[in-house]
Amino acid sequence: MNAKFRKMIAALACIFLFPFTSASFAHGQEQVTPERARANFARPIELGPDDVRAFPDAPSGFRDARAGVPQGQVEELTYESRITGTLRRAQIYLPAGYSPDRKYPVLYLLHGIGGNQDEWRGYVRASAILDNLIADGKAVPMIVVMPNGRALPDDRSPPEGKVFTPENAAGFAKFERDLLDFLIQAVEAKYSVYADREHRAIAGLSMGGGQALNFGLGHPDTFGWVGAFSPAPNTRPPEDLLPDLKAARKQVALLYLSCGNRDGLISVSQGVHAYLKQHDIPHVWNVDDHGHDGDSWANNLYHFAQRIFR
Repeated sequence: MNAKFRKMIAALACIFLFPFTSASFAHGQEQVTPERARANFARPIELGPDDVRAFPDAPSGFRDARAGVPQGQVEELTYESRITGTLRRAQIYLPAGYSPDRKYPVLYLLHGIGGNQDEWRGYVRASAILDNLIADGKAVPMIVVMPNGRALPDDRSPPEGKVFTPENAAGFAKFERDLLDFLIQAVEAKYSVYADREHRAIAGLSMGGGQALNFGLGHPDTFGWVGAFSPAPNTRPPEDLLPDLKAARKQVALLYLSCGNRDGLISVSQGVHAYLKQHDIPHVWNVDDHGHDGDSWANNLYHFAQRIFR
């Protein structure tokens, strides 16, 4: 997906993103229509006293390749999924100097509704962000898995007219089992990684941010670090995300939540933040000055990556 089309999809997401949950799709309860989507997104942006920056924007050039900085390698992993009945693909970032003689923590990084496994590397430039942070000693050398979070037999990014359909959205809910039952095992079979929750993180942007909250908080025995950047309305209600508050306080090493103050989806994040604050669940809440766009997602990856696996 080229940058121009990706920006158009990000803009459309601010108009047409719709409410749904994995349960509603599983039981056929939610009828997705453009009208419902527009109504869901028509609410005005109202900022509260907590809706402020936790961090400044990253420094200039933070996601540009820098001369003299060793670059990591990105390669493709193919794995078999019984969820889709197909061979699926994920992009794997290996930090500079990767060696099978040592073990690495793993970050699973999820894309948005119109994207695919190339979105983080291409549109957001995640590889350069990680290269620079690791070279500066600000982030732990890690493997980053950038999968296709649309678990459908045909998982290609849909054309413009089919991005906001029930079929496309349902694939994101189905990815939960694909991730837990097949992708993680494939990564751990091929690469030298730690296989425990303390060394496994999950994060995502927009639809992928909702997935990160749903899957990460839904499986605290699998993921110790969770990041959601501009999470979309696929995010489960907060009380469903954290049914065991006592366990959440003990098990989640970092819960990082962010959104831009010009992003029409901010009410999703605000609701999660309010619930976390009400129940004394430690978390980061970063409200930057961006919209629903790559600048916000890149900045929050920059801050999140520095705080995981420490």
